[in-house]
Amino acid sequence: MDDTYVGSIDQGTTGTRFIVFDHGGEVVANAYEKHEQIYPEPGWVEHNPVEIWENTQAVVTRALDDAGLDADQLAGIGITNQRETTVVWDAESGRPIHNALVWQDRRTTDRVEELEDAGRAEDIRAKTGLEVDAYFSATKTEWLLDNAEPLKLQSSRSQDLRDRARDGELLMGTIDSWLIYNLTGEHVTDVTNASRTMLFDIHEMEWDDELLSEFNVPREMLPEVRPSSDEDYYGHTDAEGFLGAEVPVAGALGDQQAALFGQTCFDAGDAKNTYGTGSFYLMNTGNEVVESEHGLLTTVGFQMSGEPVQYALEGSIFVTGAAIEWLEDVDLIDNAAQTAELARSVDSTDGVYMVPAFTGLGAPHWDGRARGTIVGMTRGTKKEHIVRATLESIAYQTRDIAEAMEADSGVETTSLRVDGGAVKNNFLCQLQADILGTEIARPVVDETTALGSAYAAGLAVGYWDTIEELRSNWQIDREFEAEMDSEDADRMYGRWDDAVERSLDWAQEE
Repeated sequence: MDDTYVGSIDQGTTGTRFIVFDHGGEVVANAYEKHEQIYPEPGWVEHNPVEIWENTQAVVTRALDDAGLDADQLAGIGITNQRETTVVWDAESGRPIHNALVWQDRRTTDRVEELEDAGRAEDIRAKTGLEVDAYFSATKTEWLLDNAEPLKLQSSRSQDLRDRARDGELLMGTIDSWLIYNLTGEHVTDVTNASRTMLFDIHEMEWDDELLSEFNVPREMLPEVRPSSDEDYYGHTDAEGFLGAEVPVAGALGDQQAALFGQTCFDAGDAKNTYGTGSFYLMNTGNEVVESEHGLLTTVGFQMSGEPVQYALEGSIFVTGAAIEWLEDVDLIDNAAQTAELARSVDSTDGVYMVPAFTGLGAPHWDGRARGTIVGMTRGTKKEHIVRATLESIAYQTRDIAEAMEADSGVETTSLRVDGGAVKNNFLCQLQADILGTEIARPVVDETTALGSAYAAGLAVGYWDTIEELRSNWQIDREFEAEMDSEDADRMYGRWDDAVERSLDWAQEE
């Protein structure tokens, strides 16, 4: 065991990371590469899948080289990925027919409203656990098949994209599928990623014919759905390929489920919140599908080989860390680390609220036409107030979700496990504990998303034998207890609703 490791490809919204973990769940190698964010029109967001695959090869090679490791020392590879982001590619050449449509992309909002007006939302939610929203892969796949430039075919016959998809010439997948295909040649996805497409029935655990017909997506183009930790493996890397070794690819989880797994939230009632570009609050609900009455998503948490599926409730917040990036974009701060110091330099926001609805609002509001709003400014408002209001907005959005979770599940959250880039900010963690009135637990290894997919792959290949071993790896870095008077927290949170109200349904013409 001493000289073998498990690798995790963590393909996120802004970049791709490869991390190698040892048996204790400690990081032994790490490399990262950003990719381009493409904004062809307002509300449209794309990535180049070829660039993502090239970056993946680059970070895997670089991390191993930097740590002086051979690919042969990898017992297995797991994958975690930005969810819902959708790629359609040519099966023979492996070339995408168009850029990937990113989860944040709002171009199919009209189609979503059409489905709502036709009374289809309830039916879709009952099968998929999802709100009808442009966020998910179904309307993205439909758009690609309707609008992508047909590939220049070798032969003279030009066929429409759907015919080619029906003939098995075009494949569809989320980013996990795209990477597994390029690594192993197999067309596979895992249950968590499938559950985010809006084409998958989470009760029957299979692609749904009615949904495929609604979105006119041919079944032939869809990947095979497998457990998140798969003892049968998804495939092996090619000994002749860039790694020069045959390594099993045996685990995959969408990034938020991977963080749930990496935080060892294996029991019903365990909850975690990840603060990345957006924030994603998940609670394990065990083998039971809990339907949400409060705007949350019901989703697949994970599935281990040969075991029943574990479900989760999820609150998806579209913009949290990205709001801090925005402060940088408009020159209110020089870097993210400055936010704490600026926010601390004032006692309050002086009544300023910032609603970071830059790409609409997710749970529990689900308004694709909401837009970013700052309210309550006076001539005395300084940048410090706006920076503090931005950090507070992250805490308020999380409380929106926490309250919905408690209402849906009947489980009161006493401790919330947190991870992601923004939790390095102690001011934010303390603020979050205060606004929630709940203990916040930050683990030592904050790369819990990558760790989760490493755990899934490692369990599948026998690198770890039991989940108990993983639990004993989990160590707390710091706990934050609520210090603010709960009446003060409630009063601050009370006005948040008024601010959100003003951001709703703003974008009329997109």
